[in-house]
Amino acid sequence: MKTLLLGDVCPTGLTNPLFDKMDIDTLFGDTTTLFENNDINLVNLECALTEHDKDIIKFGPALKACYNTAKVLKQLGVNCCGLSNNHIFDFGKKGAMDTIKALEAEGILHTGFGENYEDSRKNLVIEKDGEKVCIIAVCEREYSYALENRMGARPFDEFETIDDIRHAKEMYDRVIVTYHGGKEYCRYPSPRLRNACRAMARNGADVVLCQHSHCIGCYELYDDCHILYGQGNFHFVKTEFTNETRKECFKTSLVAKYDTTSGKIDFIPLVANAPGINIAKGDIAKEIMDDFYKRNEQLKTDEWKQGWHDFCISMKDTYYKSIRDAANEASTDFDNHRFAHHLDCQAHTDVWRELFKTTNMTNEIE
Repeated sequence: MKTLLLGDVCPTGLTNPLFDKMDIDTLFGDTTTLFENNDINLVNLECALTEHDKDIIKFGPALKACYNTAKVLKQLGVNCCGLSNNHIFDFGKKGAMDTIKALEAEGILHTGFGENYEDSRKNLVIEKDGEKVCIIAVCEREYSYALENRMGARPFDEFETIDDIRHAKEMYDRVIVTYHGGKEYCRYPSPRLRNACRAMARNGADVVLCQHSHCIGCYELYDDCHILYGQGNFHFVKTEFTNETRKECFKTSLVAKYDTTSGKIDFIPLVANAPGINIAKGDIAKEIMDDFYKRNEQLKTDEWKQGWHDFCISMKDTYYKSIRDAANEASTDFDNHRFAHHLDCQAHTDVWRELFKTTNMTNEIE
């Protein structure tokens, strides 16, 4: 099967009116051609499609968009949506159910969300001409994830997700995993994330796409599995940013075209030109891909570890403050909740482990 695997889609204050008007030409430019002649066009929908106004308690923005977003995706050619991410539950049960209803009204398949944890683990299987492709969408533990007795996104579990992938490979020809996690704005995986992705590969994944980071990361072929550590957004167009790094990250992304028969994958660079996106060309495309290839080479040595370390150091003040402000007499509920959030989510604890090395890392036996 021919598959088109894309990153995060989220209408913004700038683009939501265009989604509501269904102005596909302005929003998607020449990227519309990428959707032609594919069997699977998969995106990650990183927001609720709802008019519900009551958002959940969380750190970071609560994201929602108009119902017509589903119609736009359908007209674009999207036939599958991953819903396992940290924003699908931003407007609670009502927002999540509105989203599913909107997608199903357009005949768009979805995966990565369920009535409870066990229900969320249902895979999406697409069959054509006797070939079966399984899509597994998981996310890190950041607000939206399902509980034993509450609906939510399918969380990554270092034991059960690996089992799920291995069992899927026993039954289906190809297994594609979208992993919504990793540290935002970091172009390198953490050591834990790299180990997790490689474990997924060893247990049967043919493709592992790490999303959520909002930036292009790096790629490796490991045990015949294509692992992309950071795909960038597909359509998440903004013009206001808190710093230049985030602005640069949001500008570019990669589309993955994967042929399940040959096992070949190709990456196509995209560039955001507010309020829309286009296929990157010329010098811009060359610059995007040259930087990407350079980081790919760094994965073959220890250079990527330095890139990860440097990023963590740049975040030092934020994480020191989170720890310093919690669990003391002066702590507010806000302080303690922020600490709990950082403790709960794998991407945040990855940074902690890099910043706070144990003595075991330097101990030597004489």
